[in-house]
Amino acid sequence: MNQTLKLLHCWTIALLSMLLAMPAYAVDSYRYLHVSIDTPWAIFVFLFFLVFAPMVLAIILYWRHALKKDDEDDEDNDEHAKDA
Repeated sequence: MNQTLKLLHCWTIALLSMLLAMPAYAVDSYRYLHVSIDTPWAIFVFLFFLVFAPMVLAIILYWRHALKKDDEDDEDNDEHAKDA
């Protein structure tokens, strides 16, 4: 019963949103946002940094962790050399 009400609620919202949509609002939104030829480039630059910033962070953290591993390995080798 609960799932039926949830489905009915979703269908009601979808139907109302389709009935109340007006194409004129879409035209006005482009005027409001001031879309120009520079807009695709701004979106590209934003997404470029959004995608590559985590990659750069992962590279830096991997490199930092690899250097710590090398230091620990060197310390272990020095201790083994002293014991022998």
